[in-house]
Amino acid sequence: MRCEISQTFYFDAAHTLKRAIEAEGSKRVHGHTYNAEVFVAGEPDAATGMVMDLGLVRREIAVLREELDHHLLDDVKDLGPPTLENLCQFIFRKLDARLPGLTSVRVWRASLGDGCRVSR
Repeated sequence: MRCEISQTFYFDAAHTLKRAIEAEGSKRVHGHTYNAEVFVAGEPDAATGMVMDLGLVRREIAVLREELDHHLLDDVKDLGPPTLENLCQFIFRKLDARLPGLTSVRVWRASLGDGCRVSR
């Protein structure tokens, strides 16, 4: 039976954004607490009972988190404009080779009630 596991994490970061609506506040440097969740699916290993050891997932997330936490997202290499959509895709690309079975990434800002999910 196929199972899907997930691990959540958060990071605090600042950014600017060029947009037509809410433009004044968005163009100034401002910050958010971003929450993210990484999903990995597969058949549990017969010997371990796990799709993947969540310790491995947490280790890879910790490496990635260093690139985002307390950074100006405008300056993060290969991110592009720091939108929720680009954050999801960036995290997916960074973890894809390191987490076999990666199926999706979700990023949200609980304080604003908005989010994005990208899936394979």
